[in-house]
Amino acid sequence: MTERLSPSSNPAALTYAEIEQAARDVGLIIMGALHPRIADAKQLEGGTLVLLGAGAAFWPALKSSPEWQSDDPVDRWSSRVIGQMAQDLSAQAHFPFGGPPYAPFIDWALKSGRTFSSPVGALVHDEVGMMISFRGALHFADEFAVPKASDPSPCSICAAPCTQACPVGALNSQTFYDVEACHGYLATPEGQTCLAGGCLARLSCPLSVGAGRDPEQSAHHMRAFHPS
Repeated sequence: MTERLSPSSNPAALTYAEIEQAARDVGLIIMGALHPRIADAKQLEGGTLVLLGAGAAFWPALKSSPEWQSDDPVDRWSSRVIGQMAQDLSAQAHFPFGGPPYAPFIDWALKSGRTFSSPVGALVHDEVGMMISFRGALHFADEFAVPKASDPSPCSICAAPCTQACPVGALNSQTFYDVEACHGYLATPEGQTCLAGGCLARLSCPLSVGAGRDPEQSAHHMRAFHPS
């Protein structure tokens, strides 16, 4: 039987706008919110779940933090900062790392109505496109109003450049993600462009510009994915 986790009480009855500002204050953005039910969000029931991710202010905040000198700066920073937010806002923190078992962030993201499956299978977000980086989530006991979800998917009116952008077709509409082909290309001289600036398929999404992604941040993630 799945254990049901209960968020801390939230007597201050925070609003979405107040939580959004608290996220911005530390370099994060709200990437979606939902009112979870057992049928929809597995181990969570009731209240409001707010998904937090990396926007343009995230990278400067991380680089100026003490975690930047650690061996796992992104997750360590996320644990500290979102953990402190949870304490300050009387919420329960959840993270997409630290498992198994892992919290169902993909399921939550899709049910928030702001994240969708792209033609190549990767997730696409209505603000940051395919440059998605969920850093954590806050579960509040209170059920408060959240913005109306996006409808329909932005991919429904897009020419799908993501299906043609990868030089070796690693992200494609048939097999979705050929990891071996991706690693093979990154090991070549031509693949250094992707290593230095980020996945060309993800960058081709017209909405990805909304992430304000610093190429240095993309390079950091690419090195973690494909170490030298």
